[in-house]
Amino acid sequence: MRSNIVILLVMAAYFTLADIAYGIWTHLENGVVEPIGTAAIGLLVVLSVFIAFYLYSGMRRTATLPEDRLDGNIEDEAGEVGFFAPWSWWPLMLGASGAIAFASLAVGWWLFFIALPIGAVAVVGFVFEHDRFAHAH
Repeated sequence: MRSNIVILLVMAAYFTLADIAYGIWTHLENGVVEPIGTAAIGLLVVLSVFIAFYLYSGMRRTATLPEDRLDGNIEDEAGEVGFFAPWSWWPLMLGASGAIAFASLAVGWWLFFIALPIGAVAVVGFVFEHDRFAHAH
């Protein structure tokens, strides 16, 4: 995690310099600082620092990860990554609702209002699929 934190802090420094340069460039070009781009790049700084802080606070509470040790090997991190349900149809439904939502950008906004309830049902189904019926814990 330490290397990820360093990368994110370097990104935050780069975005800070890019934000300052963008503000100066737009001021010299137009006579006024362009607020949307400047705010967007500034939010990239905030996002990078926020994620770096989250990883740092998690790193303090957990043991040293194999990738943070100098003597760590690739096989030290081998094993189960997580639990994934191979029989689940909810990701397909979630992807279909996302595809319909993005198609609404080309077709019309009315299509987005069809994708919204499909996506809501898919998210709820995906989250609670192991709480009911045969696969309940």
